[in-house]
Amino acid sequence: MNDLIDKLPALNEAYPFKSHFCDLSYGNGQSAKLHYLDEGTGPVILMLHGNPTWSFYFRNCVHYFKARGFRCMVPDHMGCGLSDKPQDYTYTLERRIEDVQQLLKHTNVERYNLIVHDWGGAIGMGVAVQNPERVDKIAILNSAAYLSKSMPWRIAFLRISLVGSFLMRAFNLFAWPAVFMSVCKPLRKDIQKGFLFPYQNWNDRIAVARFVEDIPMSKMHPSYNCLLGIEKKLPSLSEKQIGVFWGERDFCFNKKFFQRWLEFFPKAISKTFPDTGHYILEDAKEEVFQEIEGLFSD
Repeated sequence: MNDLIDKLPALNEAYPFKSHFCDLSYGNGQSAKLHYLDEGTGPVILMLHGNPTWSFYFRNCVHYFKARGFRCMVPDHMGCGLSDKPQDYTYTLERRIEDVQQLLKHTNVERYNLIVHDWGGAIGMGVAVQNPERVDKIAILNSAAYLSKSMPWRIAFLRISLVGSFLMRAFNLFAWPAVFMSVCKPLRKDIQKGFLFPYQNWNDRIAVARFVEDIPMSKMHPSYNCLLGIEKKLPSLSEKQIGVFWGERDFCFNKKFFQRWLEFFPKAISKTFPDTGHYILEDAKEEVFQEIEGLFSD
């Protein structure tokens, strides 16, 4: 059992994993603890979540692939899940890429497969393009790692700095709606609580707000050049075995994002799932797991 979630015992059945931590250094000699799962033995699968989820999103994925001879490594990005939530951290794409690099060094992982979702797409591809030779196969789920002018009005509204940040941090007006809006099949109440568990108060929700603010929509944005650099280097991964698996009813990452991935990776295996939302691993987990297993076991 995970003693960090004893306050919500129902989660122990869905998330019965041992917690691991990596001390990450940042600014002026400060450090914070990054929480991660490290389950199973065999070829490594690095699973990277987005916003406003945490490693809990990959819980069923860990169960599935651990049982099939893979080592599953799943970090909670800083400020998310069971990681520390420092208020003075630099919550930017560049910083998050560096965090994952530090984790790989900490765990002595030299080669890995990759599953990315949501903001995990930009973070994961940001890591992968730095050292393409270390990446084996990649499964891309409803995400992006390139510049786009497309943004749902709901998220655009929340990017209004003072108003949006206040609503997200005071009323959880991002993680809470996501448990309804990101699925087509309603989540059980205990699973909803699992997604929301790490984000109980103003300080807990800092990374949720910062992720939204870090979406680069103009050249003046601090993460614009970082994301542009990742986009330009995506062709360095084009000979990898890649699968693009998509929930068709994603209100945020719609089919245009899916098609854009295929422009970068025309050789990729691709499949869309109808009646499946942004949280594709909730709505169609078994079907998606089978597709990823076929990709990783080939």
